[in-house]
Amino acid sequence: MNIAIVKLSALGDIVHAMVALQFIKAHSPEIQIDWIVEERFADVLKHNPDIKNILTVNLKALKTSKLGIFAELKKIRSYAKNNYDLVIDAQGLLKSAITAKLLSGKNRKSKIAGFDAASGREQAASWFYDNKVACAYDANTIDRNALILSSPLGFNINTGQILNKKPFLFFKNEDQHLELFLSKEQANIVLVIGSTWESRNYPAEKFVKVAEALQQNCLVIWGNEQEKATADWMATQSDRIKVLPKLDLNSLKALIAQADLLIGNDTGPTHMAWGLNRPSITIFGPTPVSRVYQTNINKVVKSASVVNPFKLNKQDFSIKDIDEQEIIGLAKFLLTL
Repeated sequence: MNIAIVKLSALGDIVHAMVALQFIKAHSPEIQIDWIVEERFADVLKHNPDIKNILTVNLKALKTSKLGIFAELKKIRSYAKNNYDLVIDAQGLLKSAITAKLLSGKNRKSKIAGFDAASGREQAASWFYDNKVACAYDANTIDRNALILSSPLGFNINTGQILNKKPFLFFKNEDQHLELFLSKEQANIVLVIGSTWESRNYPAEKFVKVAEALQQNCLVIWGNEQEKATADWMATQSDRIKVLPKLDLNSLKALIAQADLLIGNDTGPTHMAWGLNRPSITIFGPTPVSRVYQTNINKVVKSASVVNPFKLNKQDFSIKDIDEQEIIGLAKFLLTL
């Protein structure tokens, strides 16, 4: 059986969906899996033995330049030549549903699966599906991904399986400069200080207090110049903090795989720790904790605000009120495991 998974973005969402791959292959080893993804996120999928082909699109670029739409449509139609028996839209957006429809091509035997109108983010996406899967929109994000990727294949992935998952992020030939920043005498703690919304960011000064309290080797990663400036400021405030060079996704996976602990905002690199079975603390403000699995080594800290998962409030800055002592206490516990 030849299937295509459409999960275009974002980084954390892709990670949460990838957990299903190992269970799909365990259930049906003969299944061949292609994954369609925005090209800037493709590297997070690379080297995964359960994926046959990683097929990229650049739909994000169409927001600033409409001229590329015909090239993108032609590219997606060319992928349909793989003659998929099943295309699963795990995104639930109109753009991903249209992508899934194009991938099915003219193969009348090809079926498309996705969330039903009550379960997806954009109801109209369900018009494109042959197999419509029901799952509460406010259910755990990882459970939703597991369901949409297993139900159309005739089986279900249960909580116990997910809790006992194997690490599923892989890397090769990472940046050798990483070794210069990792300590052999102290615990290596990765700090993820940025995210897509300012209201999701824990205050830099509180990250500094966490680093000072833990007295370990704290490594700050960053993704843009604003985050780099924040990281540089943090390093001036504590000799326990080092600023890493900008990392590609391959080297980021390698770094997190060697970390003793990751502390970060609700964003992609933080969720990668879960995918690599590394200890982590995810700090939540305006987003729901139902986005993650809490385990013996993966903990969350949530602000006092009440989150409506159907309408997130980008003006909810309650993450700033989280006492750093709560994070410090959890971190000290996780470092003893």
